[in-house]
Amino acid sequence: MTISKTAAGTKHGNLVLVFVALVLAMLLASLNQTILGTALPTIVGELNGATLMLWVITAFILASTIMMPIYGKLGDLMGRKWLLVGAIGIFLVGSVIGALAPDMTWLIAARVVQGLGGGGLMILSQAIIADVVPARERGKYMGVMGAVFAFSSVVGPLIGGWLTEGPGWRWAFWFNVPLGVLALLGAIFFLKAPAQRGRPTLDVWGMLLVALATTGLVLISSWGGSTLAWSDPVMIALIAGTVLAAIGFVLVEGRTAEPIIPMELFKDRNFNMATISGLLVSVAMFGAIGYMPTYLQMATGASATEAGLLMIPMMGALLAASVSSGWLVSKTGRYKWMPIAGTVIVAGSLVLMGLVHADTEVWHICLNLGVLGLGLGLNMQILVLIVQNSFPLRQVGTATAANNFFRQIGATLGSAVVGSLFAHRLVDLLAERLPAAAAASAGSANSLTPELVHGLPAAIQAPIVESYNEALMPLFVYMVPLVLLATVLTCFVKEKPLATSLEPDVMPEALSEGNVLINTEDAGRR
Repeated sequence: MTISKTAAGTKHGNLVLVFVALVLAMLLASLNQTILGTALPTIVGELNGATLMLWVITAFILASTIMMPIYGKLGDLMGRKWLLVGAIGIFLVGSVIGALAPDMTWLIAARVVQGLGGGGLMILSQAIIADVVPARERGKYMGVMGAVFAFSSVVGPLIGGWLTEGPGWRWAFWFNVPLGVLALLGAIFFLKAPAQRGRPTLDVWGMLLVALATTGLVLISSWGGSTLAWSDPVMIALIAGTVLAAIGFVLVEGRTAEPIIPMELFKDRNFNMATISGLLVSVAMFGAIGYMPTYLQMATGASATEAGLLMIPMMGALLAASVSSGWLVSKTGRYKWMPIAGTVIVAGSLVLMGLVHADTEVWHICLNLGVLGLGLGLNMQILVLIVQNSFPLRQVGTATAANNFFRQIGATLGSAVVGSLFAHRLVDLLAERLPAAAAASAGSANSLTPELVHGLPAAIQAPIVESYNEALMPLFVYMVPLVLLATVLTCFVKEKPLATSLEPDVMPEALSEGNVLINTEDAGRR
């Protein structure tokens, strides 16, 4: 087996410490995709901003999405350690702004700043693992990272609910500070990833155009048909501007010396199939994770903390499936069947969720969420591994970032579209079902909180709960065709042998077990 000197030193020396630092960084980012889920109804009620609710989640995902390919490319060019340190610092600044936010505008701005750092935490953690662990062994590490996401998805809503009911929702932001400091110290003292020599060439136009195209896409999906009619001049201009920015981005990336998303990546079939599949699954995943805690509080009468506990079946199944699939990949080298089975299971769970009614038993909802988690756990990290195994090590950061970029596009679209439709349908249903006198006693849809709703008379409470159910649950069924398309795409993935050693300029297939002897001889000649 051939392992570069730096990688070998890391493997036998401080790989455990490096991994701890990366897990802390991943935990910091993933917690903040879920920690506000249970706090969201109280936040928007106190700040009178239910119509802006979707942006509390979407702003973080949008900002992190824009930054992912930038962090990925810069990491390949100049090394990842100090980029990771900077990303953690930016994230902490955003957390402080959020803790002090006086209104929804400041809160959303804080989430943008958090996202600017959060994009680096997610990408750099995955890319650094690829720097120090061969693809054949990487499955178990990627499985643990998937488990970290599952763990944070359980703990995040619980912490958010506990803080909301205790010292207040602002402590969901202050909570990031000690965890962020630990991640920062871990990155500084444990991480020894070498910096690349030479001055990096920045793709400034590519960065600007991808930011414009991504932002335009999110605004279109959020406003179209709800806030603004599709025929509105603003929407037409927004669509045209987004298309032009996307075309301009493709043209620029084909000409620049160091593109943030090289067009040559799309020549690889596995990259295309895994990336599009990941995008489609993310639409469903973030639609479920983002708004289910709100639904559970409003529809079942659960407290914020109880709503977090009710998400445990989903995240427990995700954790178990993620760790088990990573272990199986490292042991057998086989992986193609996992994302296929995962997407089929996800599609089935979405159908089950769409059948939930206002009077459905809570245990039934939890069972459906558990099925969803099982499917996601078989899918998420394996798709990243497939992409990383398709390119030489020197391109892994860029390829990982590009894959995660499109996956986050799916997450952003899922949060934006589901959130926009949910809010729009909810307002219409409440206006239709609540008599004027009842609506006056309940308050506006913007100021409804779980405590207020469940303190109302049954005659007023029932139509509100039914409205929440009918506003959200049918949306899950709408996402089934997307996930089934992802199933078809993963069937076309070619199961390439996983690399068993680390060489920066050699394709992973040439570094699999069957080719180790050849690679050792080549390395000796070099």
